[in-house]
Amino acid sequence: MSPDVWGLIAAALLVVVAGLLVAAETAFTRVSRSRVEELQRDGVRGAGRLRPMLDDRARYVNALLLSHITLFVTASVLVTRAFLVLVPGQVWVRMLAAAAVMVLVGFVVLGVAPRTLGVQHADRIALRSAAAARGLAAVLSPLVRVLIVAGNAVTPGKGYREGPFATQAELRELVDLAEASDVIEDDERQMIHSVFELGDTIAREVMVPRTDMVFIERHKTLRQAMSLALRSGFSRIPVIGENIDDVVGVIYLKDVVRRTFEHRDAETTERADGLMRPTFMVPDSKRADDLLRDMQAARTHIAIVVDEYGGTAGMVTIEDVVEEIVGEIADEYDTEVPEVVELSDGFRVHARMNVDDFADLVGLDIDGEEEGVDTVGGLLARRLGLVPIPGASIELDGWRLTAESAAGRRNRVGTVLAERIDHEDDDD
Repeated sequence: MSPDVWGLIAAALLVVVAGLLVAAETAFTRVSRSRVEELQRDGVRGAGRLRPMLDDRARYVNALLLSHITLFVTASVLVTRAFLVLVPGQVWVRMLAAAAVMVLVGFVVLGVAPRTLGVQHADRIALRSAAAARGLAAVLSPLVRVLIVAGNAVTPGKGYREGPFATQAELRELVDLAEASDVIEDDERQMIHSVFELGDTIAREVMVPRTDMVFIERHKTLRQAMSLALRSGFSRIPVIGENIDDVVGVIYLKDVVRRTFEHRDAETTERADGLMRPTFMVPDSKRADDLLRDMQAARTHIAIVVDEYGGTAGMVTIEDVVEEIVGEIADEYDTEVPEVVELSDGFRVHARMNVDDFADLVGLDIDGEEEGVDTVGGLLARRLGLVPIPGASIELDGWRLTAESAAGRRNRVGTVLAERIDHEDDDD
């Protein structure tokens, strides 16, 4: 038998061993610590030795990864050499044939079969391959560390000290697999993915922008503060000094109610800044998961978001962050409003109705692009110069636009009443 035939036999054996190593690598990635602890309590042989290995999972997975790559590359070289000698034809055709064979073999023997087995029988394969993984790690760990350092050196950005091979144990794929197997529902899968994505979300993406903030000047009386809270629907309102970039505190409706209940004359004699609470400031680049943790620790529900120049970018509440996980939170006052309702003297339109469509509806000469707004609510805010609250109104070319009901947890204006202004009213 020629040396090249022996080379093909050796290549086949190397591919089989590489497939076993891939199965072991997948099993080490998938096996859960709780499952191994359960096997250890049941007295399963080898579980006691496997348990501490999971505390340094990356070390063993990296050694298995390097091993199966080495074996497969060696097998590819042997197959290519055998094809060049044993297969007739031009050199480039024989090389392409060898490459095609190894791609197919690698996909099936390394890419599909062992990984499927590693997922389906993770605990059993991890137990049986623990000794081999320990031996390979003892021999190859120094080389693995050098290769990881070299890889991080040529990779833009921050690298991984242990390599990127075992990060988060592929939890995202596990969640999708669990949903596909009807272990969890689709909305549960989406919620879990939202938790993962929370770490990539920053405060600027979840905050209420400064243009939508409702605030009160520090010199306003407690009666004015209570009136604003009742009209806007907010129970916590930022208190400002000279301008909106000078947020000096936050006033709580319950504090105002308690104070005015105990001292009736406080409504008109005391100011908002005398009852406000300290402001919790956060940068607009702060990660949402860290923000939620800090707000929980500070026992505060509202934080003022500042930009890189120290100005007020917006504000964020715990509910804003929670909504990133569970979706929009509505209360018992929220109802679905049709976009247009025709009335005897005008229309009631949704605040998010396109301003150009509204102009066509009532015959106004308004261009949303020129106004710099997209919605009727935005037009109202633009002409008022501040965030509209229920009762705020403007007059526009024979029409009176009045902000009506507040909608959603943020209490934004939900509908706008468009009424024709009679000439008799103008004369009065």
